[in-house]
Amino acid sequence: MAQVIQASELTLHDVEEKFNLQQVEDEQFFGEWQGELPELTAAQKEWLDQVKADFLALEKYPVHEEIVKMVVLSPLLSLAGLFRYPFRPVAEKQVEIVVEEKDEVVRGRIDVLVLHQQLWVTVIESKSKRFSLSEALPQALFYMLNSPNLLQPTFGLVTNGSHFMFIKLIRQDMPQYGLSDELTLRRRGNELYQVLGVLKRWQQELINNNS
Repeated sequence: MAQVIQASELTLHDVEEKFNLQQVEDEQFFGEWQGELPELTAAQKEWLDQVKADFLALEKYPVHEEIVKMVVLSPLLSLAGLFRYPFRPVAEKQVEIVVEEKDEVVRGRIDVLVLHQQLWVTVIESKSKRFSLSEALPQALFYMLNSPNLLQPTFGLVTNGSHFMFIKLIRQDMPQYGLSDELTLRRRGNELYQVLGVLKRWQQELINNNS
C-alpha cells in the first residue's frame, strides 16, 4: 500500500527531491513580476491603503488564516479582476500526486485557485501571520505541480497577510521554478500596489493570450 503524505508536511527539499524540481536564480527566468506594471487608479490605491491599515490594526491580535483571506486576499483578487468572467475562483480544492518510484501519494488542499479556460492562473497559499512564507512555499509548489497544463507556466502567490512572494513554475522539460523578491507591508509606502500590479498584468496577459 502506498504511503500517504500530506502536503502540509512537505519541506522545500522534499518537493524538490520527490518531483525533480529545480530552482532557477536567473532574473530573466521570471520577469513577469518586474518591469512596467499596469497603472493603478486613485480609487484602487485608496482601497489598498485601507487594506494595509486594516491588517496592521488587526495584527495586534491573533490573526487566523481565514482573516488573512478575508482582509487581504479578497480585495486583491477583486481589484485584479480575478473574480469575474472568464476567471473562476475555487477554494479548498483537493489535489493528489502519485510518486510511483517511491510508492507514495501526496495529498493536500489548495487555499484559493483561480481558473481560466483550464489554465491555472494562480495558486494562493495563505498562512496565519505567525508563519513565514518559507512554510507556505513547499505546499504552493506542490499544488502548482498538479496543474494539468504542461505547456503553459503556472503562477502562484504565497502570503501570510503582511508578506507576499510570487512563484513561476514551468514543466515542459525538467520542472523549474523561480521566486520574486519578498514584498511586505513592513516598509514605508504600500507594496500592495506592486502585488496588485502583478496580478493585473497576469490577468490582462492571460486574457490576451487566450482571446
